[in-house]
Amino acid sequence: MGIRKSFSRFLAGSVLSTLCLAGSIQANTIDKTHFLVPGGAGGGWDSTARGIGEAMNRSGILERVSYENMSGGGGGRAIAYLIETAQRQQGTLMVNSTPIVIRSLQKVFPQSFRDLTPVAAVIGDYGILAVRADSDIKTFDDALKQFRENPRKLKIAGGSVAGSMDHLIAAMVFQAAGENPRKVRYIPYDAGGKAMAGLLSGETDLLATGLGEALEMQRSGKIRIIGVTANKRLTSAPNIPTFAEQKGDATFVNWRGVFGPPNLPAEKVEAYASLFEKMYQTPEWKQIRDTNGWVEIFKSGDDFMTYLNEQERDLGILMRQMGFLQ
Repeated sequence: MGIRKSFSRFLAGSVLSTLCLAGSIQANTIDKTHFLVPGGAGGGWDSTARGIGEAMNRSGILERVSYENMSGGGGGRAIAYLIETAQRQQGTLMVNSTPIVIRSLQKVFPQSFRDLTPVAAVIGDYGILAVRADSDIKTFDDALKQFRENPRKLKIAGGSVAGSMDHLIAAMVFQAAGENPRKVRYIPYDAGGKAMAGLLSGETDLLATGLGEALEMQRSGKIRIIGVTANKRLTSAPNIPTFAEQKGDATFVNWRGVFGPPNLPAEKVEAYASLFEKMYQTPEWKQIRDTNGWVEIFKSGDDFMTYLNEQERDLGILMRQMGFLQ
């Protein structure tokens, strides 16, 4: 009788454990996601969110995907919104990148990546300088010559505020060529789409941006990319010269990834990380990745946080050298 009672208790406990485990798995099963983009349409954050969402949706990893663009404050408005409405944003991922580190260092906004939940770094995007297809500037050497003649005359567009990632790319390249990065004349626009329009309309001479934001425009013949911050030519864009081949020997890759609201449970972070690992294996993702010239940089959870802390330290040193920080 005692054995029967013990077995009944064991069976009941096993069933209960199984139900709890099933409930836990079900609770962490993600079939829909809302992407918060802290900038306007057409920029790197926007294309990353929509590229990830499209790959997951088309491959069946996610059933529903939605997007929300929220410009303002160099990305600070969206960060503040995600923090303030954290309880209602458990299904939201905010796309961000190296600028969240840069702008926090510059005190553009009071928050940092530590006020959010780092979920995963997903892709890397190299920096580029581009000109209109009909520009007299054919190579970086041509741009460098104009810069040396009159740095104020050479206007360089970027998709965010002064001292931002785009500004940093331009400054790095000219500094690597032996010039004073503080003399770069940077013209800020609200998101990459408007910066591209500024280049095409003739408002500026050069555009500093991510490769993924410019590659399709080059393929269509509207612009010409005169250099990329990769250390060697890319298989997805073999005709684009690196700055390492030219006088502006600068190499840099900008990570892009996703953050959840504050205090997102560790199980949810792991569930999201699992989705990205699945996405990497799909042909839908590989097509989107190669179309944009992205490279895969996967770091999740604690590894991602360690990476962010290290980048904050290294960028702080670099930005002080360039005069972006006191």
